[in-house]
Amino acid sequence: MIQTIRSKDRYHLDSGWLNTYWHFSFDDYHDPANMNFGPLRVFNDDTFAPASGFPLHGHREMEIITYLIDGALEHHDDLGNTGIIRPGEIQRMSAGTGVRHSEYNHSKKDPVHLVQLWITPTVNRLEPSWEQKSFSLADRSGKLLPIAVPAGKNGDSAASAVQIHQDATIYTSLLAPGQSAMHKLGDARRAYIFVIGGSLQLNGKTLEPGDQARVISERELQLSAAQGPAAKAADFLLLDLP
Repeated sequence: MIQTIRSKDRYHLDSGWLNTYWHFSFDDYHDPANMNFGPLRVFNDDTFAPASGFPLHGHREMEIITYLIDGALEHHDDLGNTGIIRPGEIQRMSAGTGVRHSEYNHSKKDPVHLVQLWITPTVNRLEPSWEQKSFSLADRSGKLLPIAVPAGKNGDSAASAVQIHQDATIYTSLLAPGQSAMHKLGDARRAYIFVIGGSLQLNGKTLEPGDQARVISERELQLSAAQGPAAKAADFLLLDLP
């Protein structure tokens, strides 16, 4: 079964400095029927105005993954970690027993566009930690590239991936018009797909920018980019979840 949720049907908030779309209950938006999808608890599509962001604040018992679409995001935390995340990079912060961090748009003139995911870990009371990895455009072109993998997973395909404390994998992909990819789901697995740009065909269903698909009880996902004179590359994220 594939449930599609269109971009316009997401919860939207524009507070001036923050223009955001929340896929699940978060902050002031509360919907008991839309709390999570498996261990995926939060999926926020955020745009920060120049020189703005979240001041120091705390988290506990959550794997927080940040993926940059445009611009640059500046990170500081009370563990002493600092970093600037740019497109082609992914950051993982395990909040564990507690961590405080700030997130700001690094630019004083350009907005920053990102998605942030919160995934519940399989183990509580982890020691807080932080990790950032990069990948190239070529790495994700024409295929599914794992950029977040279960902790302890090794192999060349996961070299540019951060490690999360959950049996979940996050893939990024950029399919040129007419290109396709396939993903098999194991028993009792589910998938979550978010389209960043272009038009994506998922098992015969069309997804446009900002659309999401929640997939259960499907064994194989056929993914392809639209083709034609005006077609653009399909830019998307795919989460393989328990």
